[in-house]
Amino acid sequence: MKQIFSTVAVFQYSAEAQIIKGRLESEGINSFLVDNHTIDTDPLVSNAIGGVKLKVKKEDEEKARQVLDAISKYSVNDEGEQIICPECNSDKVELFTNVKSPGSLFFFGISFLVNALPIVVNREYQCANCNNKFKHDEP
Repeated sequence: MKQIFSTVAVFQYSAEAQIIKGRLESEGINSFLVDNHTIDTDPLVSNAIGGVKLKVKKEDEEKARQVLDAISKYSVNDEGEQIICPECNSDKVELFTNVKSPGSLFFFGISFLVNALPIVVNREYQCANCNNKFKHDEP
């Protein structure tokens, strides 16, 4: 009998995928990762190949999605508390990295030329509710 698998989540890097895979396995759901070795070898190709895919058997898909839905997809601070948007007070805030500043762009270019990971990146948050972008300074 041929088994059919479903992709239940996609991640930019394998570290987060490994954590979620472990969570699914703790719930008794067998899962596996696709393209994780490729991205671990060269993280800059993650977007080009569609990220690390987390797959489960088709019959486990609904249970896996329930487990994934129970996990918060939004950013938290070092104490595990939700980060709140300063504009609309929503807790649906995601972390993004970018290379907009001249300094981070310069280091990104050098890193690209020597095939290394960028060291200097800007981190900012974006609210999923109002699309406000902001920096969050820890107290």
